[in-house]
Amino acid sequence: MNLATFHFSLLMLASAGSPLLAAAATPIVPPMAIIKGGEFAMGSSANPKNDGYPNSEPVHKVKVKTFKLSRYELTVGQFRQFVEASGYQLDGACWQLAKNDWGMESGKAGWNTPANAPGDYHPVMCVSADDAHAYLQWLSRETGKHYRLPSEAEWEYAARAGSGSRYPFGDDAAALCKHANVYDQSGKAAITLLTGKSRSEIACDDQAGLTTVVGMYEANAFGLHDMLGNVGEFVEDCQHLSYDGAPKDGTAWTSGCEKFHGGDMVIHRGGSYNAGPAGASPTYRAHAGTDNRSSVAEGFRIAEDMAGEEETGGKAAAGPSPFETGLAQAQAAERARRAKVVASSK
Repeated sequence: MNLATFHFSLLMLASAGSPLLAAAATPIVPPMAIIKGGEFAMGSSANPKNDGYPNSEPVHKVKVKTFKLSRYELTVGQFRQFVEASGYQLDGACWQLAKNDWGMESGKAGWNTPANAPGDYHPVMCVSADDAHAYLQWLSRETGKHYRLPSEAEWEYAARAGSGSRYPFGDDAAALCKHANVYDQSGKAAITLLTGKSRSEIACDDQAGLTTVVGMYEANAFGLHDMLGNVGEFVEDCQHLSYDGAPKDGTAWTSGCEKFHGGDMVIHRGGSYNAGPAGASPTYRAHAGTDNRSSVAEGFRIAEDMAGEEETGGKAAAGPSPFETGLAQAQAAERARRAKVVASSK
């Protein structure tokens, strides 16, 4: 695949708009999973450590209350609805993959350009933590509910889904392609085209180069998709370089925040389509500026507090929502595209 063909594929995907999303008159809230509370050992001593970047030690016990978390990362279509309804302005540049020494550059392409938004059901990126909070304030106001980012402890608890292994499904990185969109063989090919650089890839291939439609991979034991890979996810916590002094009740850690090069920082988790075996671990921590926008790593998903009788399980939905119906169509189209790629390579 050459670069022109790669960009043409993105444009073709972007042209396949979603009438279900475009026509939505009420806020598009994705299906939410009830995450039953419990206690777990947060952190890991196996992750790499770099000066000035958050590490995942010490391992410590945390008790998390029952809460809700969206089954999918926030999508381009959901964020577009917010921008169009509210008039919210996203000024400033977004980090992009590029052919330079660093492999990235700050450019004008934003969250809704074809390269960053191939379709309404891809995860939104080129949004900052500040943008995420603005979206959540709007969604809460429009629905009468209180949506928020998960705390870092809630996020890790949900991502690990009761597992104590390296990944929620076990210890073999080569199995990641069944569970996450990461830096595999297709990812290496696409990213090398954009950066001129390559590194050792995960030994599997899911036929997805950059981001892909949400929910394409197996859900974890809590029913959550894409907790690893696709895009990293902002959490509510500000940066702390270790877990020394971290809350033990699962709440967000928003005091005593540590800056980076003088700027305010927040934590994001879960790796991305550009993540290797370490970055795709549910215990690995990364950071970003509060106003930093990137097409390399960052998006988000939404959380919601539980209250009263809902904690016993609530009522099941009567049927698939318009969001779920549209997502199923987008997933089917993506599966067909992948099958065609595999067939043409034989």
